[in-house]
Amino acid sequence: MFHKLDSVVRRYEILTERLADPSLYDRAQELRETNTERSNIEPIVIKYREYKKLIADIDGNKDLIYNEKDDEMREMAKEELSELEAKLPTIEQELKLLLLPKDPNDDRNVILEIRAGAGGDEASIFVADVWRMYKNYFNSLGWRADVVSLSEGDRGVKEIIVNVSGDKVFSRMKYESGVHRVQRVPDTEAQGRIHTSTITVAVMPEADEVGDVVIDMNEVRIDVYRSGGSGGQSVNTTDSAVRLTHMPTGIVIAMQDERSQLKNKDKAFKILKTKLYDLRLQEAHAKESSMRKGLVGTGDRSERIRTYNFPQGRLTDHRINYTMHNLPAFINGDIAEVIDALIAHNQAILLQGAEE
Repeated sequence: MFHKLDSVVRRYEILTERLADPSLYDRAQELRETNTERSNIEPIVIKYREYKKLIADIDGNKDLIYNEKDDEMREMAKEELSELEAKLPTIEQELKLLLLPKDPNDDRNVILEIRAGAGGDEASIFVADVWRMYKNYFNSLGWRADVVSLSEGDRGVKEIIVNVSGDKVFSRMKYESGVHRVQRVPDTEAQGRIHTSTITVAVMPEADEVGDVVIDMNEVRIDVYRSGGSGGQSVNTTDSAVRLTHMPTGIVIAMQDERSQLKNKDKAFKILKTKLYDLRLQEAHAKESSMRKGLVGTGDRSERIRTYNFPQGRLTDHRINYTMHNLPAFINGDIAEVIDALIAHNQAILLQGAEE
């Protein structure tokens, strides 16, 4: 797996030289692409240089052992050689992980959708709980979460759409797509019986403004209407709400959160582009299903991925048979442990494929 590393180092050096060229800063797109490419390969270069230094130190100590006449120096070289050789498997494993195929969408921001499924009010209440869970997690990572659309129910939230931005958001959040099941005694349950409800979570990499999706406006029907619900003086007095219907796919986006029709329209088109891009990705994943066997985070919206059992304080991720018994911490946003386990599972599958 290491035979192409020297060419990666050369590419890194070329990109570093390019960034030193003052004229590059006059070309914003090229500057952004150069910075991104260099940032993506920099960890590989740093680890490879560490690996090469370790190999050189091992060879140097072996040379001392065989050629040094001073017994004390030879003994010191043997001790150091033992320590260095113990480090080698770890660095080799880290380097292999860095060389695994990278999801091209990992660096992207995401559009997050959380919707109530089966269970009536209890499902809506759980949508609000899961949204709070994610919001706390985003805050811990310094990510920004902007609510694009919110549909409240009699209790809780029927649907919420959020634009999440930060460092490599999709790389961690892509594992959250699917059906989340909750088992608990609702506040409305007088007999103390446990109810089972579901919600669906969709995590979609945000479409680029340029290049990812080109929408044929002849295929989009745009309807405007008066907003309903809370929203200030403009509600029910101006046609500020916008509904887009993409006729080839049947995707409908309705937006009324802003008082400005133009702002609602811009938001709606942003979500439509992301949904169309996500649809393209899901179709590609379906074609590669045999190659992706065993991987999680493939975007399957119908898969039941997780159960939140409140009476037993248990969280189970069904994709990797992972169970933790600290559900209160998890539902408060401490979800990194499970996401790390999902990432490790995927890395193990990819490593196995790379070594076969």
